[in-house]
Amino acid sequence: MKMKLISPSVIKELLAKYETRPSKGLGQNFLIDKNILGKIITASDIKPTDTILEVGPGIGTLTQELAKTAKKVIAIEKDQTMIEILKETLLDFKNVEVIPGDILLNPKPYTLNPYKVVANIPYYLTSPLIRLLLEAENKPELIVLLLQKEVAQRICAKPGDMSLLAVSVQFYAEPKIISYVSKNSFYPAPKIDSAIIKITPELGGRRTSAQLFFKIVKAGFSQPRKQLAGNLSTKLNLTKEETLAWLSKNHINPKQRAETLSVEDWKNLANSGKINI
Repeated sequence: MKMKLISPSVIKELLAKYETRPSKGLGQNFLIDKNILGKIITASDIKPTDTILEVGPGIGTLTQELAKTAKKVIAIEKDQTMIEILKETLLDFKNVEVIPGDILLNPKPYTLNPYKVVANIPYYLTSPLIRLLLEAENKPELIVLLLQKEVAQRICAKPGDMSLLAVSVQFYAEPKIISYVSKNSFYPAPKIDSAIIKITPELGGRRTSAQLFFKIVKAGFSQPRKQLAGNLSTKLNLTKEETLAWLSKNHINPKQRAETLSVEDWKNLANSGKINI
């Protein structure tokens, strides 16, 4: 059944019909801005041959737009009432499959290849979902998410303002902020603004061991306000001399902090050190 799902009045009527309200716990803030919806679709570069994985479709606003072009949309929803609503709002779309469940608890059934992930996700899901997707053996070819503005900025940070989250994402992929989104683009309006972020995973083979890389990175960020040499020496059981020689070999000042290193710096450390995993 086609209905104007970006209209707050329509959303209110739909929720009332099913005797439900937006859940704060599940981060249910429904998009009501047609312009932002269009930006998400454009960033996703959907082709008629694409399979799209959508996490948390809610009432189906984005799902409908995805289904207009994609070959298939697989939408994973954990709220049983929303699943009932989706049966109505997606009635005219035969290329959509709604799967009940929590993707973090049971990601195995969604082993698609190739596929893209496009979603307006609740803020609490951001980091674990991105990690799940980027560390999966079968990575998506593209990830487009609508998420918290500050988190998007952290993910896309440059050396000087890096965090463990930024390094983790940029090790696997190239992130880019497409657009900022006002909190007034949602019903109900959240307290903070959002952003559309496009994450393009590197699908080729890596020359750096992820396990070794993250052992070194976590050591470096163990006490972010302290100098890099001290963190690495303490957490990796290295002598001061070993640490200084290792950093010098990679043209890194031992007095630097972890936030100033690039992903390439961390890769060089992983590829040149004699650290046991």
